[in-house]
Amino acid sequence: MRILFTHSYFLSLDPKQKKAARPYPPLGTLYAATLARSLGHQVSVYDVQFDADEKGLLQHMRDNKPDLLVFWDDGFNYLTKMCLSNMREVVLHTLHAIKGDSVPVWISSSDSSDHPDVYLHAGAEVILKGEGEETLRELLHTFPNHYEVPGIASSKGSTPARKVMRQLDELPAPDFSLIPLQPYRDRWMKAHGFFSLNLVTTRGCPFSCNWCAKPIYGNRYNAHSPAYTVSQLKNLLAFYQPDHLWFADDIFGLRPNWVQEFSELMKKEGLSIPFTIQSRVDLLLKEDTVECLARAGCRMVWVGAESGSQKILDAMDKGTRVEQIAEATLLLKKYGIQVGYFLQFGYPGESWEDIQLTLNMLMNNRPDDIGVSVSYPLPGTAFYENVKNEMKQKQRWTDSDDLALMFHNTYRPVFYKTLHRYLHKNFRKAQTRRLLQRIENGTIPVKKLFPLTARYVYYSLVTPLYKWRWYAHK
Repeated sequence: MRILFTHSYFLSLDPKQKKAARPYPPLGTLYAATLARSLGHQVSVYDVQFDADEKGLLQHMRDNKPDLLVFWDDGFNYLTKMCLSNMREVVLHTLHAIKGDSVPVWISSSDSSDHPDVYLHAGAEVILKGEGEETLRELLHTFPNHYEVPGIASSKGSTPARKVMRQLDELPAPDFSLIPLQPYRDRWMKAHGFFSLNLVTTRGCPFSCNWCAKPIYGNRYNAHSPAYTVSQLKNLLAFYQPDHLWFADDIFGLRPNWVQEFSELMKKEGLSIPFTIQSRVDLLLKEDTVECLARAGCRMVWVGAESGSQKILDAMDKGTRVEQIAEATLLLKKYGIQVGYFLQFGYPGESWEDIQLTLNMLMNNRPDDIGVSVSYPLPGTAFYENVKNEMKQKQRWTDSDDLALMFHNTYRPVFYKTLHRYLHKNFRKAQTRRLLQRIENGTIPVKKLFPLTARYVYYSLVTPLYKWRWYAHK
């Protein structure tokens, strides 16, 4: 068949991320499309990320007349897990626009897994629930008589859930040539002075934070082998020359000795590229692990610090301790790895004293970057069940900068929005002061700062612009 793959993440509908100018290709979409092509189908991918609306996709369909349209969201992009209403609406508009075209539409996404009836009512034929590659393989094999395939919802009802894949290396590596990468490179280079690409080594997360939704991979954790990962990384470097890599795993390198083997293979292949990962502080307390991460090229680790209050971490079922946040931060910095904190305010029961503990944690630990949000209840989580009776009419954010607090809490929503802006502004000011001090005492080579220049100039309130320019070109 002639299959057209696309997704629902339009950067223009998420102003915060558009301004950040850090777009990544739809990796999950590319996994699925590459798999379908390996089965002998004629596959194309229409990447909507830089489109203003669905008109380009509709015109592409009219011009190419596919036999099947597949909306396959990138499940490795945390923004798709948030089920933003802007992205849902554009898919529904597309379904309504093509109702008379007799093109079957299949959908795989976090939102459609949670709310299949919304999409079926709008005209979708099949919803692939959860992890979709094996379901896709079987659907294509049995098409058009496919309503008994496990792991789907359709007008004929839902079939039993499918188990997640264990042997991830059996999947063909996603083919980035299916989409134009130049628009990504252009935006990265213009905004940051370097080009970053994404890949994953794992799927899922075995931990039980009660606010974390897992509609695609559930509570399981499976990994590509280090050899598969290094082979894929080697091809990316050879064909696309990125300057940096973002490992989009929820948890990087959880399996015993995975990081060590990965580091050794990188050294054996003579590969070197800076990369960023996500992890947990309780997994970053062993010096051998952190040393191997640094040796492999890790330059930054984002951790779910969430709060400086142990009471709140326990309420979240986070499974970490405040002192582990400080300990992991020190160890990472010892090996020259930067640390980013994901922080969450507004969790039920959070008081001003808990907020102050988080602010004190930032002051004491001095992470290199922060990402701040308010608690966001997602369907399928214990957190959602706890607050659903208090939720207001609004059930989801419009975009990632919405920050609406959708349930009754200690303070009014405007408090949390003000706290978010205040914290970011003052964190950047403190960060800039420390940066300038390091420049003045000669502990940081200025040439390393060029990718960050625009951000620091923007936030700098402690030195005139002409002086910064002198520093930046010294």
